[in-house]
Amino acid sequence: MPLPIPKSEAEIARIQSVRKRLAFERARTAPFHKKRLAGIDSAKLDDPAEWRKIPILHKEELRALSERQFYDEFNIAPRDTIWEYWRSGGSTGKPLFYPRSFEDAPYCLLSFARGLECAGVAKGDTAHISYPLGIHPVGHMYARVCQAAGVGVNWAGSGAGTPSAVQIQLLRDLKPTVWMGMSSYGIHLANMAEAAGIDLTAIGVKKIVPSAEPLSAAKRAKIERCWGAKVHDTFGMTECGLMGAEDAGHDGLRLWTDMFFCEVLDPDTWAPVKDGEIGTLVTTSLFTNHATPFIRWSSGDLVSLHRKGKHDGPFSVFPLLRHANRTTGFFKVRGVNINHSEFEDMMFAEPEVNDFKCEIVSAGDLDQLRVSFEAKRGADAAALSAALSARIKKMFEVTPDLVILEAGTLAREFEGAVKAPRFVDRRG
Repeated sequence: MPLPIPKSEAEIARIQSVRKRLAFERARTAPFHKKRLAGIDSAKLDDPAEWRKIPILHKEELRALSERQFYDEFNIAPRDTIWEYWRSGGSTGKPLFYPRSFEDAPYCLLSFARGLECAGVAKGDTAHISYPLGIHPVGHMYARVCQAAGVGVNWAGSGAGTPSAVQIQLLRDLKPTVWMGMSSYGIHLANMAEAAGIDLTAIGVKKIVPSAEPLSAAKRAKIERCWGAKVHDTFGMTECGLMGAEDAGHDGLRLWTDMFFCEVLDPDTWAPVKDGEIGTLVTTSLFTNHATPFIRWSSGDLVSLHRKGKHDGPFSVFPLLRHANRTTGFFKVRGVNINHSEFEDMMFAEPEVNDFKCEIVSAGDLDQLRVSFEAKRGADAAALSAALSARIKKMFEVTPDLVILEAGTLAREFEGAVKAPRFVDRRG
């Protein structure tokens, strides 16, 4: 293993001190960074005031580069040293393909291997991997480290590659102990199974390892309820690698601070916030920077850091990262803002709701909130509709139009989508 788990916070600080300087020197060789980093003393980077002279790197700055500029001015690795390319995870703008060098490779793999170990996935387990495979790194990276750890793998891929009905049959036939995939797809598979009268809890999956999207308490509870398994969330970004995972305490994500120097800053002043306070995550990759030198990179994640957690295992040396679960996604209906994540949490917190879709439509001169939903098998759909209508009106001050759907309707509609389109604005 290229980097053993540190024994103390002091050891982490020593690693950070050395690697911050290397990260800085490496970044300074990129034409993109040359002017940005001019005048900064690399010998004084342990001084917070000197470190904060490094400008924050925002997504918009990279998107402003042409494809050729990105590879010529930001990338610093010669073509013959490239191990593979990872597609950026952003959903807006043209995606970038980040090169990873052969020198990056051991640390890229290590970051995912730690995720397995932190979640307690080990030799003797079998994993069904439903992440997209290919230029999105998470699926093939997990498959590689699983096999290296003696964990058997079914490379199913997403529903676009292996249809969801086939995946459910594979789960029933092969009986894996671990399922890995995006949380929204885990819900999708559970809803398809429910519509087909299949009990996922009887399959024998013990652990769910999601990533790539925020996981609220309501979504976690729904997944655990439908699968009969414990969720071990993970966190990462294409720019860096897998950065953290939940341990047995399930009270946050253990952040690999020996591999990634992470700051939590006030989004208005860019000053550090206190431990436990919410701010914007700014990350410097300390090892996976031989091709793309991300230094003080603002991912847009709103998080808080906490020094202590419930579990006292080997990963307890690392701080806990907790997502604020805030989102900019919302509908404005008759002057009322309806936050997508809050609405989703409310719906998934109702055990009798199998799945739902929320649309804004024009009804004459007024906007109408239409909520289509499927009830769990055996539930009183009419009574559930009345209860949901009252709850939505109380929470969001809007009277919805409730539509009861037959079981399996939304599973068929959402099939093939990377993320289920549960919120759609259909106004002109």
